[in-house]
Amino acid sequence: MTTYEAASTVDSDLGLLADALRKTMESTSGTALDAALTDLGWHEMLAEMPEATVPLVFRLLGETGAHAPVINDVVLAESGGVVGGTAALPYTGGSWIVWNRVDQVTTAIDGELPIEVVESGSEVPLAAGRRALGWWLVGTSRAMLNLARSHALDRTQFGKPIAGFQAVRHRLAETLVAIEGAEATLLGATDEFGSLLAKAAAGTAALTAARHCQQVLGGIGFTAEHDLHRHIRRALFLDGLLGSSKELTREAGATIRSDGWAPRLVNL
Repeated sequence: MTTYEAASTVDSDLGLLADALRKTMESTSGTALDAALTDLGWHEMLAEMPEATVPLVFRLLGETGAHAPVINDVVLAESGGVVGGTAALPYTGGSWIVWNRVDQVTTAIDGELPIEVVESGSEVPLAAGRRALGWWLVGTSRAMLNLARSHALDRTQFGKPIAGFQAVRHRLAETLVAIEGAEATLLGATDEFGSLLAKAAAGTAALTAARHCQQVLGGIGFTAEHDLHRHIRRALFLDGLLGSSKELTREAGATIRSDGWAPRLVNL
């Protein structure tokens, strides 16, 4: 088999996996999705091909609006722990949380997530977890952009779709640029510093998407019947997990000032 044929086979397999994952995530979430991903071989894929499966799984979580406690697995795998358990994770403001693997009532900003606040936790490697959350934020951002774009094409004022109004087009364009920039940063992130910047870029893109898409959708975006508010709450929570975009940006700046130089992240 030639290198091209091998690459084509891998791409085909990933395409089939993506279809299976999307169908699963569109029909289930939470504990049930956690079990379904385990049955699909998530633990084995995380060990054997994380560079392909982590972006795929977490991006689809964002796009579909589903959730599962699989960030635990990414952090545990990087730290040498047992995949399938839970780990105390740092949250913005110096707090710690545990993302439980059972469905439960929570007071988190995203009430669908079984989050428990704990007093403290032990330091764990964060690079892989930040990249994973970055892909989740990118997927969530794209979901918000798709909702706003569809609304702009369908909603008419003065006899034409609001997608033709310059103010609306600018908001959608700025959102797309932010998302594409975050995705490019994630693709180039291979070390701890690059992962920090990628998570910060993804968080910024998600907050930009939340702000602009809410403006495009107007009043309907505030209603419980519309999906936008679910994606906004998810973005706000994920941005704070393993360091918020503001905190990570400040940390990156402090590192550059301390070192006296900025590392090359991507060789062009």
